[in-house]
Amino acid sequence: MIAHDYFPIEPWQLRETHLDLDLLGQTESLFALSNGHIGLRGNLDEGEPHGMPGTYLNSFYEVRPLPHAEAGYGYPQAGQTVVDVTNGKIIRLMVDDEPLDVRYGELLDHERILDLRAGTLTRHIHWRSPAKKQVKVHSTRLVSLAHRSIAAIEYVVEAVDEFVRVTVQSELVANEDQPPTSDDPRVAAILENPLEAVERESTNTGAVLVHRTRASGLMMAAAMDHEVEVPGRVQVSTMTIPDVAATTIVCGLRPGQKLRIVKFLAYGWSSERSRPALRDQAIAALTGARYSGWQGLLDAQRAYLDEFWDGADVEVDGDPDCQQAIRFALFHLLQASARAERRAIPSKGLTGTGYDGHTFWDSESFILPVLIYTAPHAAADALRWRATTLDLARQRATELGLSGAAFPWRTIRGQECSGYWPAGTAAWHINADIAAAFEQYRMVTGDTSVEQECGLEVLVETARLWRSLGHHDRHGVWHLSGVTGPDEYTAIVRDNVFTNLMAAHNLHSAADACARHLEAAQELGVTTEEMAAWRDAADAAHIPYDEELGVHPQCDGFTSAAEWDFETRNAYPLLLHEPYVRLYPAQVVKQADLLLAMQWRSHAFTAEQKARNVDYYERRTVRDSSLSACTQAVMCAEVGHLELAHDYTYETAFVDLRDLHDNTRDGLHMAALAGTWIALVAGFGGLRDDAGVLSLDPALPEGISRLQFRVRWRGFRVTVDANHDEVSYTLRDGPDGLLIINHAGEDVELSTRASITLPVRRREPLLPTPTQPPGRAPNYRRTPQQNTAHS
Repeated sequence: MIAHDYFPIEPWQLRETHLDLDLLGQTESLFALSNGHIGLRGNLDEGEPHGMPGTYLNSFYEVRPLPHAEAGYGYPQAGQTVVDVTNGKIIRLMVDDEPLDVRYGELLDHERILDLRAGTLTRHIHWRSPAKKQVKVHSTRLVSLAHRSIAAIEYVVEAVDEFVRVTVQSELVANEDQPPTSDDPRVAAILENPLEAVERESTNTGAVLVHRTRASGLMMAAAMDHEVEVPGRVQVSTMTIPDVAATTIVCGLRPGQKLRIVKFLAYGWSSERSRPALRDQAIAALTGARYSGWQGLLDAQRAYLDEFWDGADVEVDGDPDCQQAIRFALFHLLQASARAERRAIPSKGLTGTGYDGHTFWDSESFILPVLIYTAPHAAADALRWRATTLDLARQRATELGLSGAAFPWRTIRGQECSGYWPAGTAAWHINADIAAAFEQYRMVTGDTSVEQECGLEVLVETARLWRSLGHHDRHGVWHLSGVTGPDEYTAIVRDNVFTNLMAAHNLHSAADACARHLEAAQELGVTTEEMAAWRDAADAAHIPYDEELGVHPQCDGFTSAAEWDFETRNAYPLLLHEPYVRLYPAQVVKQADLLLAMQWRSHAFTAEQKARNVDYYERRTVRDSSLSACTQAVMCAEVGHLELAHDYTYETAFVDLRDLHDNTRDGLHMAALAGTWIALVAGFGGLRDDAGVLSLDPALPEGISRLQFRVRWRGFRVTVDANHDEVSYTLRDGPDGLLIINHAGEDVELSTRASITLPVRRREPLLPTPTQPPGRAPNYRRTPQQNTAHS
């Protein structure tokens, strides 16, 4: 757990008031900066000590062996791992002849601030060397949202009480030493020094290093240049060796005098461009950054974020913890995606090497629904990236003897990197999740260009996959067998409700899209007979229901399986303490599965079914995944358990801010961050869109006195402002000034001319608040007294 004392609860920043070396790994993730193309972990300026150094370029990876104890047909033989590229963050400082190192001398003051409006990481240091020389250092770091290839650092050194000679060494360093990433010596050898030097050149104030990965053959360039301001004489020089470039700045400072350095960084990579072209691209980007200047970069960063917050901000009155957490979450989601530009959004963003930098179903299922409503341009780019991998997905389906396209469970470039069948390939629902994201983007934004450009083909090929996976029984009912739903503790099952509903949605969406684009569909070989077959399978999809219990089994036979012995087998996470042979046949749920089906395909369930399903599965869900809490928050809120929903909202909101899963050092949980927005907006705001209309039904827990959020819908910006008694809707922009929404089950017309205020519908629970398995009540919740103290 990360202590509250070190991180005050503040609405627009994350501030660290005390440097705890035992938390360096976690804070490096929390303070990471990114724009979706470049990612810089929040390492200390001087580079050491560190938890894990990290500079990443989106989708820049190395190939590594993917060993299997026993080979099997269709098992992928190679994995992909994100590479720590050339580090340009390092600025080493010598005070007289002693290096600034927070482990030595005396750290009189240390503070870091992640500013969520400015998009910067600032650091303030007051340090006394072992020789009793004092300096103050102020650094500001940014990764530009406006300039895709650019990062920059302003570094200011001030002498305090006597004259000091200051030497600053600003570096580019490739192939940094890394903590062990694998017990497999073959993997470790490949990742130990993944970059080989290709070219280097320097000027007096900067340098360029070009490297290539040894196995994947990707080439990257990193460039730096400096502006130096100091009273009096200064000496500047630059040297390079294959893996290091260093610009050295030497000057003397009297008390109160300052040395100011602005370090401009440029990064780029390519699998196709030549070495000169890539080098020149980095140099050109660097020249553009110098032309903008430090203040220009700051101004552009603030302008970009002002526009984002204007359409995406969420205000939470009465709950300052959630207020800080939701803005932290939205900021990092934007950072992970803003300038990805047809590259993946990894599950850790560009904040760490967790999951090898892979993208999962999390992207389309949790992250994109947030971006579609808050930063639709970023969502569109992510969808276009997925479409670029369609040929690889077709090849994978062919390899598995199936029609259509089988998208990978985990990947960087598009090839399957999961060799574990039950929770990998058999989790076929990722294909429907991807299709659903394309359809949600079209429906919410009103933008048909992505569907016309690439979405139609994805919908068609995923529909073909479902037709080859499923079958009609002798009664005409359509089934899917041998699948794994979101709950990975119940694997290789028949008729998982989530999978069947999402597959049916995929099939209907594909048929509807083909009807909208008949000529393009015909070019893809789609016939009216194939479209009819899709609709027939979707309409006949089997959705298991237990009449005796009045609940939906999450898969066929689930409610008849053995109950898990929670009293004696409760060492969590269960997957690290129990064999899968015990988990698979039992009624124990790793993460929300049936509840996720009710959230995404809400219209397929009655209010009573939702209430009974929530009651049943709450008692069996152990949340051994960070993806679960937000879904449980949404569905508990819908059925009237608002306080329990508030508890789950805290858990998803503080997975990283409090390191609840003890792995924040590996990178942030992007889907859980997205879950903070989902819990607040879909849970307490009641937002649904699966019926093709913007539906809202706010209801707040006691600990939140007011919730305001902003979403984008078909060219409009809609502001929802709710308290316990009423909700106001305000409409901005839009094509014709009028919008029909659904409020608490009734259609309401909104106009840009005036806001409308309506009463809030009370949510009365049908059943008492359910309990959770022993030890699995929601993980974190501040008391009302603690909230008041931080107000």
